[in-house]
Amino acid sequence: MWPGALHDFLALVSGSLVGFSLGLLGGGGSILAVPLMTYVVGVPTVHIAIGTSAFAVALNAAGNLIAHARAGAVKWHCAVVFSAAGVLGAYFGSSLSKTVDGERLLAFFGALMFLVAGLMLLKRQDSGPSSIYLTRTNLPKLLVFGFGAGVLSGYFGIGGGFMIVPGLILATGMPLVNAIASSLVAVAAFGATAALNYAISGLVDFRLAFLLILGGLVGGIIGAQLARLLGQRRGALNIVFAAVICAVATYIEWRNFPRLLR
Repeated sequence: MWPGALHDFLALVSGSLVGFSLGLLGGGGSILAVPLMTYVVGVPTVHIAIGTSAFAVALNAAGNLIAHARAGAVKWHCAVVFSAAGVLGAYFGSSLSKTVDGERLLAFFGALMFLVAGLMLLKRQDSGPSSIYLTRTNLPKLLVFGFGAGVLSGYFGIGGGFMIVPGLILATGMPLVNAIASSLVAVAAFGATAALNYAISGLVDFRLAFLLILGGLVGGIIGAQLARLLGQRRGALNIVFAAVICAVATYIEWRNFPRLLR
């Protein structure tokens, strides 16, 4: 759709930046995919950027889930219930997103980025028993949090791990390590639902998505290696990355919010 070596190169670089941030910090990186595709790669519509991002996010999450599942860290019963409710939310959110003007959608996206930056600065404590099961007590919470996270994930075409992980912890009290592993079930399900909804409308560029994934694999390896080297400094890196997200969000709002007032 956008031929040329330059566009391919920019897509690979954008994917590598997203993968690098995910590998280095373990979350929040996919929020950069839509702005990078819109302003760097030059995808002509926000809706194609969101649909393509959702597809790439779903495949990346499915790939990462395999390793966590082999380690036995996934709480499957809770993850499946959370994801099932979220799939409905993701379908609703992605359907609503397609009806919203692109400039307005980007303005909303910028506002969400400020929220993500704030959540990244919160300290996550790995507390709670590892023997977590699906019960009558946590079932309603899983359904409510799952649906809400799915709506936002589908609406903006993002992984939503920054919402899903706290949602799983609040609903069940599971440890952080299990919440991160279990969140990948939801991320893959939400992304696949939103991508399918967008693909039906012809709003997914599969070639661009695979370039993003390829670049993300390379960036993720580099980011993960750097994370091991930096060790205890990852808290400081969260602050730096939150500042980067705020800067990108400010640029998005500067470009799009004034147009909404006309």
